[in-house]
Amino acid sequence: MNAPTGAGAEAGDGGTDSREAVRLVVLVCAAQVLAQIGAFAWPALLPGRMAEWALGSAEAGWVTGLFYAAYTVSVPVLVTLTDRVDPRRVYLFGVATTTISHLGFTLLADGFASAAAMRILAGIGWAGSYMTGLKLLSDRVSPRLLSRATAGHAAGVGLSGALSFLIAGSVGAWLGWRAAFAVAAGCAAAAWLIAVLLVPPAGRPSATAGARLFDFRPVFRNRSAMAYAIAYGVHTLEMSALRGWVVAYLAGVAVLAGSGSGLGPASVAAAMGILGTLVSVAGNEMSIRLGRQRLIRIAMSGSMVCAVVIALVGTRGYWLAVALVLVYAALIWLDSSSLTAGAAGTAEPGRRGATLAVHSMLGYGGGFLGPVVVGVTLEAAGGPTPTGWAAAFLALAAVGLAGRLVFAVMRPAGLAGDRVGH
Repeated sequence: MNAPTGAGAEAGDGGTDSREAVRLVVLVCAAQVLAQIGAFAWPALLPGRMAEWALGSAEAGWVTGLFYAAYTVSVPVLVTLTDRVDPRRVYLFGVATTTISHLGFTLLADGFASAAAMRILAGIGWAGSYMTGLKLLSDRVSPRLLSRATAGHAAGVGLSGALSFLIAGSVGAWLGWRAAFAVAAGCAAAAWLIAVLLVPPAGRPSATAGARLFDFRPVFRNRSAMAYAIAYGVHTLEMSALRGWVVAYLAGVAVLAGSGSGLGPASVAAAMGILGTLVSVAGNEMSIRLGRQRLIRIAMSGSMVCAVVIALVGTRGYWLAVALVLVYAALIWLDSSSLTAGAAGTAEPGRRGATLAVHSMLGYGGGFLGPVVVGVTLEAAGGPTPTGWAAAFLALAAVGLAGRLVFAVMRPAGLAGDRVGH
């Protein structure tokens, strides 16, 4: 069914008062920052792992992408369960699994197979903690706070993604790559303690009368929520492709251009994540004022054009590549909060967990494909050469164009408080 403009007015019925809501948002966002610290340790350390373990581009892409594949398979079960059980319980499972995955890298990983296994565990862990954290918030905050709570949640995840590159790169350089994963495991364990000690449990969620737990048909019939979910899939494909390959790409450009720089690829990736976080929050505010559809159309069109520019001139110099990567990241991240808030806000309240599960499944299905598409394209085009990188970014631009067209046709609803954008 189509949700009307302003859908989501029911979201958070029975939500906490303002002071309790702010405390809950702060605690959940802090836990998400810590849980996500190790999420991008693998791409941050990818050049060294490829050299030491003799991994090809396609193999590296698969290891990177398996995180998203595991997430995609797990999220329909774990997030949909939050329509029946306290999201906090599922969240604790997810963070515990994340901690185990980082410990596995620290103690066991020694090649493609073991790294792939740990990335699968990490994907399951993130499936149990990312959207479940958002569901925990959306069930307990008032409708008025939902969009901004979602933006704050996304900001916490974005901040931790930026820190993930910086911490992994720095600790890896000083103490070795295994120490970088050990730090990530410690941070995830701290997130688990915050959730278990400070976030209060909730009662059993109230589901839509007669709704079956894993019946996703009503979600797929919600045209508005599905429009946001499909666009989120394209968004996450581009984001994961850039995150997964940015360090390798910039390192390759530095070699091709014969230039050294005090600002290394891992530091650029960290700056990219911080910039993306700020842009994501700003984008949500812009969508409220300019119209959610309009903002998303601008972001999708801009990222597509930027990918084409990178394909044409992105290997001509290190600093040019850095500037283009940062612009590309800003355009990709611009609609991040707006897409997820749109899906959560246009979902039926009793099916919000199922809706977020489908939204996240499509998103991280795209996230799985992104690094793989880049890796396979690179290998087919002759490896990390100017021609290979050009082909990879053109492939991303083609996906962006397809997503932009689908979103334009589906025309989803806005949220309560949004201006109507045309």
